[in-house]
Amino acid sequence: MIWLTWRQFRGAAVMTATLLVLLAAVLLTTGSRLANDYATGIASCTRGEECVGFYDRFFGEYELPFLASTLVVLILPALVGLFWGAPLITRELEAGTHLLVWNQSITRTRWLAIKLGFTGLVATAAAGVSGLAVTWWSGPLDQSAPEGFALMDPLVFGARGIAPLGYAAFAFALGVTVGMLVRRTLPAMALTLALFAAVQVAVPLLVRPHLLPPVTASFEIGKGNVDGLSMSRDGVFSVILTSAIPGHTGSWVLSSALVDSSGRTVAPAGEHAPIPVSTTSGPCALSGAGPQGGEACMVEINRLGYRQRATYQPLERFWPLQWIETGIYALLTLALTWLSFWWIRRRPS
Repeated sequence: MIWLTWRQFRGAAVMTATLLVLLAAVLLTTGSRLANDYATGIASCTRGEECVGFYDRFFGEYELPFLASTLVVLILPALVGLFWGAPLITRELEAGTHLLVWNQSITRTRWLAIKLGFTGLVATAAAGVSGLAVTWWSGPLDQSAPEGFALMDPLVFGARGIAPLGYAAFAFALGVTVGMLVRRTLPAMALTLALFAAVQVAVPLLVRPHLLPPVTASFEIGKGNVDGLSMSRDGVFSVILTSAIPGHTGSWVLSSALVDSSGRTVAPAGEHAPIPVSTTSGPCALSGAGPQGGEACMVEINRLGYRQRATYQPLERFWPLQWIETGIYALLTLALTWLSFWWIRRRPS
């Protein structure tokens, strides 16, 4: 039975193995050089400004393989559900070959258990190994990645650690279940892809932010969270906040806004936040637009009680969130697997 299952899905196995071999070749040939370049650059940093410049140059040099490897790990679970899960039972139902097996000594439960166990474990293991390999390779880049590519960013988070293993197991079980219910290979593949994509979008947006209670705190205005100071033609002085949090590099910022001394929101991050300060005299006067003047102006803004209020998940929660989310996908996988066995035992021949 295992040999028959392998014969049926060796094409998908060869395709997946080829993809993994190519990924491994890239990671192995560039991993050592990447780690050495990072260690050398960090060792040469003596001031904060120099290190920031190094981080930008270092990530820019490896940005393309960083994005490519992340994309491979992200799409691999979808491919597992699409080409391994959905056709697993559906092809048997379409061709009627399941009747030949069911009329012999192999029970329906054993038939399904061998198919799910052998094919599912191989496919899930492939996705899990790829995720861990990319996590090892991208370690230096994850420490130097700019905003939008940080380790806790939703897309990067899904391509790191053990999360791809949970995604692949869920995608496979989803494909098998949908294939049983739809009983047509192409519609089952399309529906599996649509459902899996919907879950992958919903979980980072609606579930992951609340797996652990997020932290909400206020921070002073400074270089670490200000994108710029500007004045409009009508003389209105404004601050543009970023979503970065001073002292919490790599955190996943869920919300960030400038608030006044009473706690009222002035403007969210990325938008001009008007500040009632004089632009003709004092620290924020246009004549003090140089670096020292900008710092003095930010001191004045802090004196007036303006702060950045942010809600975020700290970088230290990366692995707890990984384990919790993977556990959720494992429970969904078990539920779909139970449904598959329940359906196969009650379906008439």
